[in-house]
Amino acid sequence: MSDTPARLLGLLSLLQTSREWPGSELAARLGVSLRTIRRDVQRLRDLGYPVQATMGVIGGYRLVAGKAMPPLLLDDEEAVAIAVGLRTAAGHAVAGIEEASVRALAKLEQVLPSRLRQRVRALGAATEPLLTWGPPPVDPEHLNALAAAVDSRAQLRFTYRRRDGVDGVRLVEPYKLVSAGRRWYLVGYDNDRADWRIFRVDRITDPRLTRTRVAARRLPATDAASFMAEKLLELTPVHRAVVTLHAPVERVAGPLGGAGVDLEPIDATSCRLRSDADTLEWLAWRLLTLGCDIEVHEPPELIAYLRQIGVRATRAAGPQAAETGRPGGTPVRRTLE
Repeated sequence: MSDTPARLLGLLSLLQTSREWPGSELAARLGVSLRTIRRDVQRLRDLGYPVQATMGVIGGYRLVAGKAMPPLLLDDEEAVAIAVGLRTAAGHAVAGIEEASVRALAKLEQVLPSRLRQRVRALGAATEPLLTWGPPPVDPEHLNALAAAVDSRAQLRFTYRRRDGVDGVRLVEPYKLVSAGRRWYLVGYDNDRADWRIFRVDRITDPRLTRTRVAARRLPATDAASFMAEKLLELTPVHRAVVTLHAPVERVAGPLGGAGVDLEPIDATSCRLRSDADTLEWLAWRLLTLGCDIEVHEPPELIAYLRQIGVRATRAAGPQAAETGRPGGTPVRRTLE
């Protein structure tokens, strides 16, 4: 490859993969001599790319972290992925990331070829994030402090606001940060309680790394995400419903399909549903949207909640609906027990 700029870009593209390249392999890939590879490596260093050379019979080169951020060389798919990620970063639960994302996106779109720019804009125009609902954003400085503690295995002291609003100081051995939707959680070992705990990052204030380094503890789960999911499920009340649905099992199996659902046919026109949910609201919504008559056998809390919904719905529909069950028609049967 006689074109020096093209050869340098090719060399940089190879070095940006996470491996060490023997000089002979780089020379073979680019069709040049080892001497040319050595000169090109020095040119990249002069441009600010920290290329590290290893000694040995063959010798090797790899790109390492430097003091400054040099330009990156991206292929088409990588560039589109980063641009789309920056567009959606405004909806991330990290305070202040929106402005940085816009700046980075502007720089990237300025150098994108027209074909890639059109792909990014098409994706942006076709999607729209729902940002109305969500928890308060997380301070990125807090995330940095927590990530540093996880990386260095240092004990971390911080003030934590419990669910009841009471503040307290915690001494924790951080294990992992877990991002769940628009919330961040810290999984760690609470020294004062001698047990594993999960902490919402938006409730953490004044995180301070201590000088105490600790050996990595063994998490009682396969990974931090599954541990957190299990703990959240334990903290969430679970309602177990038993309901008769006056519809063939084939008709409701699709809408009710999913985990935690057990359907058993009773006869050709009805079936028995057993289902678990963490809220009565979700159970009620799921049942009322099936479009069939239902009989709730348990739990009693669901029966009471459905009665409240029925009263409010009848009141909202007006006096005529209260008398007939539907405007201008005959009463509608909805048996709740």
